[in-house]
Amino acid sequence: MAVFSFPNQTAFYKGKVRDVYSIANQWLVMVASDRISAFDVILPRPIPYKGQVLNQIAAYMLNATRDICPNWLVDVPAPTVSIGQKCKPFKIEMVVRGNLTGHAWRTYTSGKRDLCGASMPDGMQENDYFPSPIITPSTKAAEGHDEDISPEEIIKTGLATPGEWEILSEYALRLFERGKKIAAKQGLILVDTKYEFGKIGDSIYLMDEIHTPDSSRYFYADGFEERQAKYERQKQLSKEFVREWLIANNFMGKQGQTVPEMSDEWVNTISKRYIELYEKVIGAAFIPEKLTDEEIYTRVVSSITALNK
Repeated sequence: MAVFSFPNQTAFYKGKVRDVYSIANQWLVMVASDRISAFDVILPRPIPYKGQVLNQIAAYMLNATRDICPNWLVDVPAPTVSIGQKCKPFKIEMVVRGNLTGHAWRTYTSGKRDLCGASMPDGMQENDYFPSPIITPSTKAAEGHDEDISPEEIIKTGLATPGEWEILSEYALRLFERGKKIAAKQGLILVDTKYEFGKIGDSIYLMDEIHTPDSSRYFYADGFEERQAKYERQKQLSKEFVREWLIANNFMGKQGQTVPEMSDEWVNTISKRYIELYEKVIGAAFIPEKLTDEEIYTRVVSSITALNK
């Protein structure tokens, strides 16, 4: 994917899966690439249409939650591009969990019943619903793995004031509830997800992507209770299958480990799974689009010009 140089560009950041451009310190241009990461490592081959899938799901979900809280997005000029207002980010990821799975389950099986200040009842099995969704925040690390943190530590270290934490918590839980309702209409369960927030002046804005397969885990609702009763694995819609493939091939991002080779067939399988996820989450057919770098550049410049008028 090309690295662009836009008019009035003030900064550029290459993330694991997206390229982010600051324009006049006012706008952010996020270009979703087809890169895929797992265990904080970028895998060696891009996944066709992954960027478009993530960008368009995020735009759909941001537009479907505007009544809950303001968000950064102002335009989607190309299938892989979102333009929005630049916010001063909170260095926190607001992780909301509706079910006992993933990191929460690993913590639970170690014998702990507290995760980031949230209590987990005794007697639960993997993938059970919590009595009510819990927030298990983490700090956003510039490099390496994010770290668990409690609300008390967040306030104590100045990552958010008590008033800000209250608003962040309320927004996160309401967004999760909306996400669950959207998922339920499509026969899915939103299991867990993360939200990122920032400020413009004194107002708190929702940032980044939401309810995408890279930031969320979905289970299929059909057969969920039966699988739980039989202690069977839940059928899920997320990129967890990529992590599982890596683990099966002895890679978990640890020093000295080598990323396994990705065949054409496996790359194509991942692409199809992402497209399936789009169609299942959105409830509409995925229409693949490939624009040239020149077309993307032209659309972005045109959008920013219109926003500045």
